Amino acid sequence: MAHAETAIATPDWTFESIYGGHYGSADFAGKVVLLVNTASLCGYTPQYSALQKLQDTYKDQGLVVFAVPSDDFNQEKASNAEVKSFCELNYGITMPMSVIAHVTGPQAHPLYLWLKKTIGFEPEWNFNKVLLDGEGAVVATWGSVTRPTAAPVVKRIEALLP
Repeated sequence: MAHAETAIATPDWTFESIYGGHYGSADFAGKVVLLVNTASLCGYTPQYSALQKLQDTYKDQGLVVFAVPSDDFNQEKASNAEVKSFCELNYGITMPMSVIAHVTGPQAHPLYLWLKKTIGFEPEWNFNKVLLDGEGAVVATWGSVTRPTAAPVVKRIEALLP
């Protein structure tokens, strides 16, 4: 179920990239971002295909699908190199992806800590989705069972794109 949120802009954030370097909120300024905590060994892992499809379909209009691999639910590969290889070989992933990061608990990445503290959102499982508008404000969240290409997600994304 989507949670409509009051549009509250996220603070500046940075994640280390699984490809080397970093991704930060400044890199995605003006873009609609679908932030998704992912895992390689989960029943929802096939959602990678739909996430990549969204990225391919809407990237030229300003969508960025940003994957954050996490082992918080004990379903991730052991290393960043294994995650990267798994995603590229099995799903043809080219979307931005961070290194393995915590998304729950006190050790969570600062963006996820902010999401919990400010809007009460914390992933309950893998493949939870957070939609940010072009100004970095949270506009919706969805749980694992909502497919990335489900009508409510796509309609919300399309409404934010030019």
